[in-house]
Amino acid sequence: MSKVRVVFAGTPDFAAKHLQSVIDEGFDVVAVYTQPDRPSGRGKKINQSPVKKLSLDYNIDVFQPISLKNPEQHEILSQLNADILVVVAYGLILPQTILEI
Repeated sequence: MSKVRVVFAGTPDFAAKHLQSVIDEGFDVVAVYTQPDRPSGRGKKINQSPVKKLSLDYNIDVFQPISLKNPEQHEILSQLNADILVVVAYGLILPQTILEI
């Protein structure tokens, strides 16, 4: 039996802990969606989200779209051929077209 293919969507540390659990359980995380890198702190240094950092540690493809409403994002997500989309504190509203994939 093949592993369940998962696309994970999340951004903060809370979501990264859930991503780590999905990885630890042996699911095949084929891609991660997270918010774009943003400046923070006094120096306005560009920081990666905790989910992105964890994904890069595991060599998981990372997508950081500003919006999921355009057809290009729908096509990319469809081509990932995931069995399930796990969403934890992602920060964007998922459009109906994404939910129907």
